[in-house]
Amino acid sequence: MTRTITIDPITRIEGHARISLFLDDQGFVDDAQFQVTQFRGFEKFCEGRPFYEMPSLMARICGICPVSHLIASSKACDRLLAVDIPPAAVRLRSLMNLAQIFQSHALSVFHLSSPDFLLGMDADPEVRNVFGALEDHGDRVRDGVRLRAFGQRIIEALGGKRIHPAWIVPGGVSSPLLPEVRDWIRAELPQVRGVVRRNLDWFKSHLLGFVEEAKSFANFPTLFMSIVDENGHLDLYDGRLRIVDADGHRVLERDLEPEAYRTIIGEQTESFSYLKSTYYRPLGYPDGIYRVGPLARLNVVDRCGTPEADQELAEFRGAFRGAITSSFHYHQARLIEMLHCVEKLTELLADPDVLDPHVRAHAGPNAFEGVGISEAPRGTLMHRYVIDANGLVQTADLIIATGHNNLAMNRGVLQVARHFARDGELDEGALNRVEAVIRCFDPCLSCSTHAAGQMPLKVTVYDAGGQVRNVYTR
Repeated sequence: MTRTITIDPITRIEGHARISLFLDDQGFVDDAQFQVTQFRGFEKFCEGRPFYEMPSLMARICGICPVSHLIASSKACDRLLAVDIPPAAVRLRSLMNLAQIFQSHALSVFHLSSPDFLLGMDADPEVRNVFGALEDHGDRVRDGVRLRAFGQRIIEALGGKRIHPAWIVPGGVSSPLLPEVRDWIRAELPQVRGVVRRNLDWFKSHLLGFVEEAKSFANFPTLFMSIVDENGHLDLYDGRLRIVDADGHRVLERDLEPEAYRTIIGEQTESFSYLKSTYYRPLGYPDGIYRVGPLARLNVVDRCGTPEADQELAEFRGAFRGAITSSFHYHQARLIEMLHCVEKLTELLADPDVLDPHVRAHAGPNAFEGVGISEAPRGTLMHRYVIDANGLVQTADLIIATGHNNLAMNRGVLQVARHFARDGELDEGALNRVEAVIRCFDPCLSCSTHAAGQMPLKVTVYDAGGQVRNVYTR
């Protein structure tokens, strides 16, 4: 007789979801679904609003990565204005984006995933959390708190608030960088770099304890996508789209302008989730599976473009013949990107032009369509707005990194469940590993469930005795 194992909720992720594992007559895992159960309608909220409100409104999508939406939204609005923003504004937006990615990576690595590494995948679930890790690995947990706080303090110093700052605006930013802010960030960077360095070294030294996880955590061939700069280097703020094949050797899409994303990216809904799946159009659905985010970026770029991160990238790639296909390695990729963020912050703040007071270009709407693309912590983020002659939004289309990764996450939970099932049974450690493969991607479900899928509404009515009286579906 077939049965279903449900993990509800998935723990240590941002948002609400469950995993359903479907067992066949012999008790073996036949199928698996990553089911996102929350729904938020931001694309509809935008309609009829003045386009210049979009960045501030879009920042409210998420409390974890509001800066990412500020940036992508403002870049789309720059296109509607048809202006080139001042060079100092580009630098300042990049500064805040680096701080955003840095603090979000720290949250993912040290708060959400570190209990699995510090205490073990099979540890007692009552202690397998950040508080349990604090008991025996306090220094490492406190490192994570400090690193995240550093990124958040930069966001607050630039934007006035750590959460939902409105400082990035259409045409640039609303105020220049103060010398005293530049100076304290620069003073903190050497010590912060040391903290990142020792934790990256620690992580690499402990990889041999997770051979089975590295082998089975969403480890299969897919395409990879990110933006790159004109030299093919890692650029987290701006660039053109590049897609490489599963070996990492062949570039399928090179130097693609943001406006052209709709020619290569399609969106598909499924009946079991509010999260849409995107796919590479030339290969169709679901064969056009690809991944975005830290691991994808390091598979796509030619170089990081900063010395220490480039050295780490060379070592990282040296262990593999082609693209790094196991999503377990997203964690190491995040730590490498954190090192890159420190180097880029140092580089940007050393430029005297970063203090230039000219930080905003002013204009009215000069185009009817604008697309903004940047790299968020979890991957490539796309905002597209269509406006009317009065500047009111007619259509908004948002593609979030978690949507890009949805096909890979669904395939990943199936692979992990099958790999760790023993005689048709999954013990608690195996179930934790099924959750852990989702944590590798660090999904942000508040961001990504912005448009309706086909998931049915189901309401179950119970009487006072707990018996089911009726079930309503739509």
